[in-house]
Amino acid sequence: MNADSQPHGALVIGASSGIGAACVTELVRRGYRVAAVARREDLLESLHAAAPEHVRTYGHDVTDFDVIPDRFSEIVNDLGGLSMVIYAAGVMPKIDVDTYDLEKDKQVIDVNLLGCIAWLNQAAPFFQQQGSGSIVGISSIAGDRGRVGYPVYNTSKAAMNTYLEALRNRLTRHGVSVTTIKPGYVATVMTEGMDGLFWVAKPEQAARAIVSAGERGVHTRYVLRRWALVGLVIRCIPSFIFRRMNV
Repeated sequence: MNADSQPHGALVIGASSGIGAACVTELVRRGYRVAAVARREDLLESLHAAAPEHVRTYGHDVTDFDVIPDRFSEIVNDLGGLSMVIYAAGVMPKIDVDTYDLEKDKQVIDVNLLGCIAWLNQAAPFFQQQGSGSIVGISSIAGDRGRVGYPVYNTSKAAMNTYLEALRNRLTRHGVSVTTIKPGYVATVMTEGMDGLFWVAKPEQAARAIVSAGERGVHTRYVLRRWALVGLVIRCIPSFIFRRMNV
């Protein structure tokens, strides 16, 4: 979105809790009209109740791919325009290092990657034709390397990073920005019960950084910023050493 344009419509997919819900609240604070999309409609209602004139809610499972084109058009019409889309939906089922479960793996790919592609394949041509707009995908620092704990989650985020980079390369020439967000640890349901966490951001703190990055058209943003150094170090470790670290 151009710096001199006024915020209007924003769409958040995966808005019922955690980072997604915090992004809805932050967008409202900045004056946007927001479409909040998620599977758990009861949780969406609290967002609407907090700002009924600014938040519209839409129940939707991101793996229900066939309805997405019509739902996207409905949202654009309801908001009267669109300037930002944030894909925040994601799952990370609890597994151990001996788990190989195709059903869990398929759920991760369907939600984290294919849901992202299905929604952003609607946003991309819309913004391209409009000649402006901001696409924000909430990925993870976990996509920077293949870790032993969550192989398919890592894979889904790495694939998401590549997809967002390709969209950026395709859309920049049309005045559209694409931002890849790579959070470290954020205090959400996904991180509950994990041991050894550090630099844990609050969802509200993460949301401020995410929306700001989207408005400014930043290419890649680690949240918190200090995770960028961790990411750099992780990416530079040779594979034979990284394997021995057993992380």
